[in-house]
Formats: sequence, C-alpha cells, structure tokens
Amino acid sequence: MQLVGRSVCRAAFAQLTTPCRSGNALVASTSRPSVSPLHSSHRSFSLSRAQGQNTAPADRTEYKDDEVIFKPMPAGEQQLAQVQTAEMNSPDVDDSFARLNYHQDSEIGVNEQINHEYSMSYQYHAMSNYFNRDNVGLPGFAAFFRSSSLEERNHAQQLMDFQATRGGRVKLAALAAPPSDYNHEEKGDALYAMELALALEKLNFKMLFQLHEVAEKHNDANFTDFVEEMLAEQAQGVKEVSDYVAQLRRVGKGLGVYQFDAKMAERATTMGA
Repeated sequence: MQLVGRSVCRAAFAQLTTPCRSGNALVASTSRPSVSPLHSSHRSFSLSRAQGQNTAPADRTEYKDDEVIFKPMPAGEQQLAQVQTAEMNSPDVDDSFARLNYHQDSEIGVNEQINHEYSMSYQYHAMSNYFNRDNVGLPGFAAFFRSSSLEERNHAQQLMDFQATRGGRVKLAALAAPPSDYNHEEKGDALYAMELALALEKLNFKMLFQLHEVAEKHNDANFTDFVEEMLAEQAQGVKEVSDYVAQLRRVGKGLGVYQFDAKMAERATTMGA
C-alpha cells in the first residue's frame, strides 16, 4: 500500500513540473498568494521560473522563491503610501490611518461642538441639583434636568466617536462653572430655569446649523448626514422645552408649579420604566 501511494505522489509531482513550450518548468507554489487589501481585482502578476531567464518583459516583475504577488492598481498607490508612512501616536493630523477628505475646519467645528455639549450638560446638572434641594423640593424638575444633562453628554460622546471615525483629534476645553441658584423674584425658579433651558437649546440648534454649513462648504456628505440627524433631534428638543415654557407661564409660581412638577415626575418615571 505504501509503494502504491508513493507512486501516485511521484506521478502528481511529474505533472506539476511538466515543461512548458519554452522548455522551462513552472514551479507550483504550495503557499497561498498574498493579496493586497487595496483593489482585489484587476491586478497584474507574474510567476517566477525555476530555470531563470536572462531577460524579462518591461511590464513584468520577476520574483524569487516561487512567490506570487498581486500588485495594487495605480489608483491605490497614493493611498497605500499614505497608510505605510503614517506613524503611531503622531500629533500630525495627516498621519491618521483613517483620515480621508476630512477638512481641518470640520475637525475644529466638531471639537467646539463637543465643548458646547459638555457645557450644556454641566449647566443642566447644576439645575438638577438646585431643584433637588430640600428647601426647593421639586423632584420632577430635578429628574428632567438630570435626564437633559445625560442627553447632552451622550451627544458629546457621539461627536467624539465621529471625530475618531474620521481620523480627527478630540481636544477637550475647560468648562465655565454654571450658577447654582435659579430663584427669580418675578418669574420664580421653575419658569426661570425652563426659559434658560430654552435659550440653551436654541443656541445649540444654531451651532449645529453652523456646523452643517461647514460640512456643506467642504462637500463632506458623511459629515453632513451626521449633523442633519443631530439637527432633527435638536429641533424636537426645542419644541418640547418651548411647550414647557408656555405652560409654566400659565400656571404661576405657587400651586400650579407643584402640580406641574408632579406631571414632570410622572413623565420621568414612565420614561425610566
């Protein structure tokens, strides 16, 4: 049985090394060919010969050790060179592995928006703690502003993730300390805080709209789509807070605020569930 097996192997090897028309045997590679990650189709390649030839065509590259190499298309050479020369942990934005058609104006605008989202989150957190005081006692407002704070922080995280996806560098800035007291002599604390929240939401919409203009200026479709999704959500936020301001102006500063707060607490419980 062993002799028969060896004979079969010899016959198979003889077929693999059958001379071609030129008289030179082609060596069959037993290893998988390496494929460049760029442009897997339309590649030129050549096989080396076991018996070396003195000359090779100008458009062919001769390789040793029965190596098969796929070359990328000319269109991919520039991008391949950029990837190969990019350095790890480099401060130069051009050394990003992922960066492609991402303008520096867009990168700066995203960092500014990140800082603004964090500032809003900081402001809403301060409001939440004010209404959570024992001598204020409006847990519905406290829950609403706590939820708003988390929402703005999530927006900042979305922007940071987008920055990383496009090869930008996240640069966080210092945050100004928000006020800790929101009691207003004429309007009361609930209406005053909600009007401040409306001003912040409208400012945020305006800043996102300006960021959208930057994306359009540099013909960045991916960036434009991303900002448009945030704008749609922000428009809903402006409408929600606008309704609350209108309702609080009707109820006054006394019992109406207490009843309004109960509705806010019920809403927070429902959303949490």
